[in-house]
Amino acid sequence: MIYRTTVWGLVVSILRIVTKASLPYTQQGLRTSTQIYFVISALIILLCIICTNVLHKLPIIRYYRNLNREHNNNSHMSTSSNFLHVVKKIRWLVTAVFETYVVSLSIFPGYLSENVRSDYFKDWYPIILITTFNVGDFLGKCLTAIYVPNGSKGTVWCCLGSVLFYPLFLGCKHGPRWMHSEVPVVVLTLMLGVSNGYLTSVLMILAPKSVPIEEAEVVGIAMETSLVIGLVVGSAFGWLWNFEH
Repeated sequence: MIYRTTVWGLVVSILRIVTKASLPYTQQGLRTSTQIYFVISALIILLCIICTNVLHKLPIIRYYRNLNREHNNNSHMSTSSNFLHVVKKIRWLVTAVFETYVVSLSIFPGYLSENVRSDYFKDWYPIILITTFNVGDFLGKCLTAIYVPNGSKGTVWCCLGSVLFYPLFLGCKHGPRWMHSEVPVVVLTLMLGVSNGYLTSVLMILAPKSVPIEEAEVVGIAMETSLVIGLVVGSAFGWLWNFEH
């Protein structure tokens, strides 16, 4: 799931750049480019819904779904107490992925699109920053093909340390004058994206390896649930930037 969302985030960013750049820089041009962007996005979503419904009707998909259903009927280990027992084993990994997404989503895209300004890039600035984050997120996930740590302790500490992005981004608005320029903001945004992509991928790789194989599916459910909750909480925390003075 995390790789699909990353790729589509990058596709959406490229789509917005193309639609905005292809029309004149006027009020009508901006309105038209935005309308084209949302129409194309809606059509892509509709196509995904159709493909998903067709996919579940394919014979090979039905075969493997029936196999999985038979396996679940023969297994009686998936109780709530067992779920909590497994989650307790990976509590630090669950906490780390939750905290990573709270930090990332409370900064991206709200703060990047509303709280920083550029006299040079003007209304292109939010688009550039959002694209920079998506590129960084994609690169971060690709880095797991090069190196994945053996243990999870260092990764968990890196996730907890991501709260340092808060004072850094605040410094881009209220700190020294040199931090108000575009370069520090773009660099920090790229670092936020890379760290989000890499740390999330590493956690998702290490978590199933930290338990017996029969508990790996439960671990996957727990990690995905924690990630989604982090998305929701992070998005809610993003509103707090509106109360910044």
